[in-house]
Amino acid sequence: MIAKIFSPYVVTVLMLALSNCFMTYAWYGHLKNMNNKAWYVAALVSWGIALCEYMIMVPANRLGATVYTLPQLKIIQEVITLTIFIPFAMIFMGQPFKWDFVWAGLCLLGAVYFMFRG
Repeated sequence: MIAKIFSPYVVTVLMLALSNCFMTYAWYGHLKNMNNKAWYVAALVSWGIALCEYMIMVPANRLGATVYTLPQLKIIQEVITLTIFIPFAMIFMGQPFKWDFVWAGLCLLGAVYFMFRG
């Protein structure tokens, strides 16, 4: 329904951003919240969270494939990953800001340019 109201370009990016929130938490959240649990418990919880990610990411990629090329979808996901991960690392995980975050972001902007030009 949402895809019929809004542009598939926008819906794809929004869905990929939402799925990436789940992915980032599934991959790294256990380092803070389940540090005292066995690794296999953390893995099972992370799998459950990752299932939510996949339930959003798979339809997002299917919709996105109707308007973006596969390489464009991949670079969009990489930009979203860095955009979500840096605030997550700093705010949730308490990591300090590093200028390397900015430089990595600029490198990704270069990748975006090459994937979307002409």
